[in-house]
Amino acid sequence: MTETGFIEASDGIELFTRSWAPDDPKRDMLIVHGLGEHSGRWDHVAEFFVGRRYAVTGFDLRGHGQSGGARVHVDSFAQMVNDLDAVADGVGRDRPWVLYAHSFGGLIGTHYLTSAYRRPDAAVLSAPALDDELPAVLHAAAQVLGRVTPKLSLPNSIDGAQLSRDPAVGEAYFADPLVQTKATARFGLEGFKAQEAARASLHEIDVPTLVIHGAEDRLVPPMASAPLAGVDGVERKLYPGLRHELHNEPEGDQVLSDVADWLDTALV
Repeated sequence: MTETGFIEASDGIELFTRSWAPDDPKRDMLIVHGLGEHSGRWDHVAEFFVGRRYAVTGFDLRGHGQSGGARVHVDSFAQMVNDLDAVADGVGRDRPWVLYAHSFGGLIGTHYLTSAYRRPDAAVLSAPALDDELPAVLHAAAQVLGRVTPKLSLPNSIDGAQLSRDPAVGEAYFADPLVQTKATARFGLEGFKAQEAARASLHEIDVPTLVIHGAEDRLVPPMASAPLAGVDGVERKLYPGLRHELHNEPEGDQVLSDVADWLDTALV
């Protein structure tokens, strides 16, 4: 059974939350979703870990899903890291806890792991968006538009085939009324700046971390997570043939089993 609610961010924005729990949890997990989506798309992932005795919490990023705020817009990337901390404040107080962050959420999660905030006991970064292969002209445009017309809404160019080899995943994604297919120019600018800052601070990650990435990811290229393989305490696993949403690929259950088995070792 899923319980829902709201948590107030430091600037008053209402963040929509979901929680799933077994009768006898032994660990906690906090899931951070990716760009344009929402925590409801992670219900099956949460239920998998509930079966492994995790109490799972998810939330909709500001401007996403049922959370407040202008749609897929931020004034500063730090707002999203602060939001993560606001939700994390209620997680892992009595049990070990895991941060599971995907794609753009993985970028937020990386900043959280290298911040002064309370650390999780372990982390999973799924296709973390620490870099991109977008044309230089788009980066340059973001530098201008993000300052001159910060709330200009632009398509994010995600297509269903990038997410999974299962066509039903893309079909459900675009049929979902809570999915956002645009982001503001300022959101893009802050994201590009956050990527550069994250790559410069990876060595500050000091909790056991598993990085998973699909080798055929055309949305966040595998090279984006490659530098993490050289960080002490970080293990990176590349999945041949898989695309961006590893948990939504036909092999998703095996990927989640790999993650759960790794966590069993990391959280002894």
